[in-house]
Amino acid sequence: MAVTPDKIAVALGVTAPETNSIQWQQWSLWIDDATMLIENRAERLEVDLSMIGEAKLDYVIREAVVSQVKKPDDATQVTISVDDASSSRTYQSGKGRVSILDEWWAMLGLVEADEGAFAIDMLPGVSAIHDLACSLRFGATYCSCGADIAGKPIYGVE
Repeated sequence: MAVTPDKIAVALGVTAPETNSIQWQQWSLWIDDATMLIENRAERLEVDLSMIGEAKLDYVIREAVVSQVKKPDDATQVTISVDDASSSRTYQSGKGRVSILDEWWAMLGLVEADEGAFAIDMLPGVSAIHDLACSLRFGATYCSCGADIAGKPIYGVE
């Protein structure tokens, strides 16, 4: 099963465009773009696409293209003014290009490793390096064994 402009039309609930029309070609181009994005990430993460189910791939490609068809550009408001009258229409903003949501990357198993700049210790100071009698182990906000400055207990150790 492969994604085609006909399947995009079904997902949108509209009549499929004529074969080789501009709209057909545009949708085909967007299908190719979504496929390229997936292949590029799979290659970068060294994942074999044949290991991902075809139904999942088709779903992600179809939904990415449907999203692009619904919101093709990043315009958010259009106002037309003639003399003293004006008419405005607000649009939900798209990215202006085919994009794949993080949840779809996760569905495909193509999530990049999170290598953040830092980690947050939820229990600061209370670790295996502190002495068993350290004040931190009893709920204090300060270290009494010196491990916070020396990297190992230096006070109260016998």
